[in-house]
Amino acid sequence: MKQYIFLILITVFFITSCKQEKIANKPPNILWLVTEDMGHYIPSFGDSTIVTPHLSKLAKEGVVYPNLHSTSGVCAPSRAAIATGMYPSSIGANHMRTTSYNDVIGIPKYGAVPPAEVKMISELLRKQGYYCSNNYKTDYQFKPPVTAWDESSPYAHWRNRGKDQPFFAVFNFTETHESGLFEPYGFREIETRHYYSGDRNYKWKGFGKSHAKNRMTEAETPVHVSKNTKFKIPPYLQDNEVSQRDLWKLYNNIAEMDKQVGAVLKQLEDDGLLDNTIIFFYGDHGGPMPREKRLIYDSGLKTPMIIRFPDKKNAGIKDGQLLSFVDFAPTLLSLTKQEPKEYMQGQAFLGDFKAKERNYIHAAADRFDGFTDAIRAVKDKQFKYIRNYRPEQAYYLPITYREKIPTMENLLILKNEGKLNEFQMQWFRESKPKEELFDCLNDPFELNNLAENPKYKEKLIELSNEMDRWLSEIKDTPNLPEKELVTKLWNGKKTKPITEDPVVQFENNKVKISCDTEGASIGYKTNPKAKSWSVYSKPFSIESKENLLVKAHRIGYVPSKSIQVNIADLK
Repeated sequence: MKQYIFLILITVFFITSCKQEKIANKPPNILWLVTEDMGHYIPSFGDSTIVTPHLSKLAKEGVVYPNLHSTSGVCAPSRAAIATGMYPSSIGANHMRTTSYNDVIGIPKYGAVPPAEVKMISELLRKQGYYCSNNYKTDYQFKPPVTAWDESSPYAHWRNRGKDQPFFAVFNFTETHESGLFEPYGFREIETRHYYSGDRNYKWKGFGKSHAKNRMTEAETPVHVSKNTKFKIPPYLQDNEVSQRDLWKLYNNIAEMDKQVGAVLKQLEDDGLLDNTIIFFYGDHGGPMPREKRLIYDSGLKTPMIIRFPDKKNAGIKDGQLLSFVDFAPTLLSLTKQEPKEYMQGQAFLGDFKAKERNYIHAAADRFDGFTDAIRAVKDKQFKYIRNYRPEQAYYLPITYREKIPTMENLLILKNEGKLNEFQMQWFRESKPKEELFDCLNDPFELNNLAENPKYKEKLIELSNEMDRWLSEIKDTPNLPEKELVTKLWNGKKTKPITEDPVVQFENNKVKISCDTEGASIGYKTNPKAKSWSVYSKPFSIESKENLLVKAHRIGYVPSKSIQVNIADLK
């Protein structure tokens, strides 16, 4: 009997060990949950104003990163950094946006043009066999090549991948966006699209309509936060009924976003994928309120990040290292056992190629809609140095979109009536100092400029030198007129460069595809009706009866035409 029990135990141990080894050797799935315009407004980052059960659970089971910074206080430049691992101002992605307000400022529409070897991180993962899906915002400051995603749509989901295929899935939540503060108030979409992701037969009410036309009324909008809650207003805003109402909207939107995050996490758990998925939650930059979004104070740059590892590894830890969005792409490669690319300007903070902790983060602010400034920032764990390249120009930019926020509208009224205090008036100064230095630990709202204080002279010099080093390294020329930037990106030509059409050949019973445009990504379909394009990397076999569809695209260029080839004609 004892021998029988022993054999059972040995068998169970063997099966369990094999299962664990199999899980350990499988490439990890990676899930990104990305919200918009998000400061440290949740309990796991010190703000207990509201309850966020799903994010709080994620934080309890994961690692909290309180020092993540975007490269800009606005989404498109920041998303360019995330997608490429490069600083926006090094590739022409720094102006918000490259395709909007062009008539106003007198330049053609263009896209960022990174060096030829630069690929989107999703394409690099696809080459390693990952199924990459994006649901569904892009906004990278360039048109993504057809090779970027297996699927990028409102239906994109890991559930559409091949059997046992590892995945990199991105879900973008729009409820916390700045426009969620506009009046009339109401959630952007009548239904929670993430509940139905992966089901292409499901049709949402009002699908395809603009967000403005597809809003609930305030009466229809779920109330997650009591309207009687007294919210803490930052000192650069005035505490009155208008700002209190906007803060109520902000927190109510966050609570709805938390509900949607929970829906996606439940799908992951229902699919039995928690044990082999690394989950990231983060925002695309700081908060949506006035003097937050678009600025490079911490209120515009800092955004929360939580990472949950399989088996809840390191659960409950707070990791305070400085992190930047340019670190995301090399970190993804490192987590999938790939060495980060030499062109990447960030560094891995996790995985096999984890680098030494960084000492500084960097950020930039340039054009926003129809108004241009030129500001650069560098920060260590305590101090931030800001250099203003247009000191003669006011801080405040009269951006129409932002002025739809009731608090912003109210601030302008109070300013004209002379009712703002010293701190609230700082943003509206007619000029600004050439240099600013803030102690972000003791002055988190960055209201007391220490640049002229002799006590901090050494820190000022240190950070100024670091900024000079960084600008030289990434070849950033602050205050370069945007028209000259476009000329530089287009190599002196007046029109956007075009990707050459791909050339298809049949050699040694295999299809070989090439493109004369250096750095062009090549996508192909053996079935023209297929939803996604395969990434071409080397010659491949194909049946002669099949037709081949081929397309080439270098980032920042016009894509080539889609070329249809009959394989039988090549033989």
